[in-house]
Formats: sequence, C-alpha cells, structure tokens
Amino acid sequence: MPSFNATGDVDPFLHVSLKQGEKIYCESDAMVMMESTLDLRGRMTGGIGSAIMRRFANGESFFQQHIEAVRGDGDCLLSPMLPGAIEVIDVGVRQYLMNDGAFVAATSGTEMKVRTQSVGNALFAQSGGFFIMETSGSGQVVVSGFGSMFQLDVVKGKDVVIDNAHVVCWDNTLSYEISVTTGGGGGISGFLGNMVNSVTSGEGIVLRFSGSGKVFVCSRNRDTFQKWTSTGKA
Repeated sequence: MPSFNATGDVDPFLHVSLKQGEKIYCESDAMVMMESTLDLRGRMTGGIGSAIMRRFANGESFFQQHIEAVRGDGDCLLSPMLPGAIEVIDVGVRQYLMNDGAFVAATSGTEMKVRTQSVGNALFAQSGGFFIMETSGSGQVVVSGFGSMFQLDVVKGKDVVIDNAHVVCWDNTLSYEISVTTGGGGGISGFLGNMVNSVTSGEGIVLRFSGSGKVFVCSRNRDTFQKWTSTGKA
C-alpha cells in the first residue's frame, strides 16, 4: 500500500511513496512535485454521477488527480488548498464523514461516497448541505484542517459539543445534532434563553456528538478568518 507521511512543522506537505503498480487519488491541483516514474491523470472518480454529487456535497473539484507508479517506484509531494495540519486516517473497520474541504488524498482501495443528512443539519451545520461525504472501502484517507488538528475520543454517556466550523471529520457511528448553544433547557423560555446565550457568547451553531467514536477538529475557523482578512473584523 502507498505510504503517506506529513512532512514539515508548519503547513506540512503530504509525502507519498509508491511502489510500482500502486496508485492514489487526490484533490485537483494537490500535486506539488512527483518523480518521472509516476504518471498523473485527471479523472472523474466513480463516473460523472459520483463526480457531480461530490461537487455538491463537499465542494470537491469535478475532476480528481490520479497518480500511479507506472515506470517504477516513485515519490510525490501533495499540498492541501488551505494552510494547516494533515492527518492520515485508517479506514475499513471505521468509516468517517467529512466536512467541506477536508479531503486531500486516498489510497485506491477507498472511495468517497455521498449520503444524505437531516434537513436541520443540512441548513445550519455547514457540514456539506443536504449531502455529505463518507469514506468507504479499506485503506487510508488523508484530511486537512485549517490550523492545528486534534483527535477527540467521544465515549457513551459523555456528549461532546464542538463549534461546527472546527470539525474536520468524524466517525460515522457517532450521532450528531445541531444546537445554538452549549446550554440546556426546554420549552419556549429555554429556547429563547439558548438563542440569547448563542448571541451573547458569540458561539453560534455547535454540533453535539454522542455515542462512541473519534472526531478530528482543527484550531482555526476558516469562515471567520476569511471574513477577517477581507474586512478586518471577525
């Protein structure tokens, strides 16, 4: 199987080593350097229908880059679109759902599929609209997060609340729902209190994860950063 390794302390490259006959696929324009023993082609992974669905689901490019070691062993360097950390995730026993823009690369034994999510999550969770990307198959998938990344272990009976803009990917066995606050309370008064708390705390929409599994989070909020760079205000 191809070897994935993040190299570099700040805004790392993804260093990929392939044996002859091995191949990977990655997001469009991810390739930085490759040795002459490798071939690169642009393809619609899974056909035109899957390509269109991935485009709507996760903002991926219509065409992906497919890199294959054709003339012998070879190495290449890949880079995600945004600055930040890279995480190599094993899939097979576990599968993961991905937030927008998280996908970087994967081994050929995996596939990015599309699944639907609830209306509430689609409209407010900023996690891919009505469709969301889910890994399948067996191998390794590489994701990136804006800033540093951290792995959280969610355990049964102890829910975890995360700002939706900081979620990179999560175990597909986890249950998740949106909330406008970290507090509780039911009824009209509880709802109004939650709305007030959301506005005054500046937290906005959060995701509440329950069950047992892993969540990968990043330290920076991409949307807030883009707003700050354009207006000077968060």
